[in-house]
Amino acid sequence: MKSKMDSMSSNQVWTLVDRPKGVKPVGCKWVYKRKIGADGEVTTFKARLVAKGYTQLPGVDFEKTFSPVAMAKSIRILLAIAAWYDYEIWQMDVKTAFLKGFIEEEIYMDQP
Repeated sequence: MKSKMDSMSSNQVWTLVDRPKGVKPVGCKWVYKRKIGADGEVTTFKARLVAKGYTQLPGVDFEKTFSPVAMAKSIRILLAIAAWYDYEIWQMDVKTAFLKGFIEEEIYMDQP
């Protein structure tokens, strides 16, 4: 959790402001997950901060919802193309992939 908070702070993900009157902030919560190794033992504990979706407003927040997971078909197509052209494939883990996205609307969120 501390590494996530440090990452968000160093990337200036948010600006702390006073809440304007009449604004209902989006809530947030920490989601925890255990990563299990090949031997069945817990190797790491992961945490991520997520917005509480049930506080979205119809017509405002529903239009721009994106899933951070690629479709399996897309991955298979890319792997087939790479195999056809004999390309090297590298795997990597990006921890802060979605922290620098810019949005046009003003969003107010509760502090974690």
